[in-house]
Amino acid sequence: MSEKVVAPFEGGKGPMLVALMLGAAGLVGTAIGGLSDPRRTLFSYLTAMAFWLGISLGALFLVAIFHASNAKWPVVVRRMLERMAECSALFAVLFLPVLLGMKELFVWTRSGLPASLARLLEEKRFYLNVPFFIARAAVYFAIWIAVSWALSWWSRRQDESEDLRLSVKQRRLGSAAVPILGLSLTFAAFDWLMSLDPTWYSTIFGVYYFAGAFLSGIAMLILVTVLSRSPNFYAGLVSSEHLQSLGNFLFAFSIFWAYIAFSQFMLIWIADLPEEVTFYLPRAAGPWRPIGIALFFGQFVVPFFALMPRAVKRNPRPLGWIALWVLVFHYLDLYWVVMPVLDPGGPKPHWTDLTSLIGVGGASISFAIWRMRGSYTLPVGDPYLQFSLRYRQP
Repeated sequence: MSEKVVAPFEGGKGPMLVALMLGAAGLVGTAIGGLSDPRRTLFSYLTAMAFWLGISLGALFLVAIFHASNAKWPVVVRRMLERMAECSALFAVLFLPVLLGMKELFVWTRSGLPASLARLLEEKRFYLNVPFFIARAAVYFAIWIAVSWALSWWSRRQDESEDLRLSVKQRRLGSAAVPILGLSLTFAAFDWLMSLDPTWYSTIFGVYYFAGAFLSGIAMLILVTVLSRSPNFYAGLVSSEHLQSLGNFLFAFSIFWAYIAFSQFMLIWIADLPEEVTFYLPRAAGPWRPIGIALFFGQFVVPFFALMPRAVKRNPRPLGWIALWVLVFHYLDLYWVVMPVLDPGGPKPHWTDLTSLIGVGGASISFAIWRMRGSYTLPVGDPYLQFSLRYRQP
């Protein structure tokens, strides 16, 4: 292993404390907003949760897929993905305000609804009911926490033991976890985002959220890698070859997101069914329409052309800016999904949008740094680490 990483990581205390203070301030500000306008604040909070949780789950998917495919080149960046995935435990706690505010967020939890809507919801009552909703959320988080912490624990144990059997365990769990993670994330997207409008459904919506989460997980990994300059940190061993592969991932999944988004729109537009078009009616016309157009250009067209040159993907600075751009538009994407339920007439930005984003983000970033401190920032006991360090583009 290179001498650039020779000891466990003991840095990051300053950024961790800054993130913790910002997170605390943001969450307190959000709580204050909830006292004056609980419904608006909860919608802001749900959007922030969906954004930051999506990054964590995107990282978890990447870790599981890398193990399942026995990929060797990403070993050098895998430990950062493990720390990002471990944040699922924190999100289980941060999800509590959503559970406490269900009646403000989800119309199907309320009584005294119009007769036509009540009849429709009665047909879905076997699925859309509060006890089952809470039970499903508990199962989702149990899956994410168990998989992420098991993979991380085995990886850290291998730092000391260099036991090859731990690599086999990680590969087996990664292979088994991929379909389970896919199903759990899909149903979570149905429960927490699609059921905001219980009269609408789309079988592809879970894949839509997955595509954005996976894309944002890659973008965050690139951004952390580019910005990190601390001693004994893995970023010092990341070469332009690794950056190009990460840029290829970002390029590919920006296309995948656009494909899924267009597929959902095209199928609903062709079918023209009343129970399906309700999602696009407020979003494709009026003040929400420019945001939809901006998403097409911001989350697909710009990254597509910006990432085509090989030189851009091998250069940390432009690649980092593109990753940040993708994260901004991924948040805008979720804002466009969630907020028209609250304000179908058009966007009405609120200060709790910012406090929620900072609060949840600051808490998750400080948690990830805390988990990283005191351990190696790359899997030094992995048998394929040397291969990863010598990796060259085929």
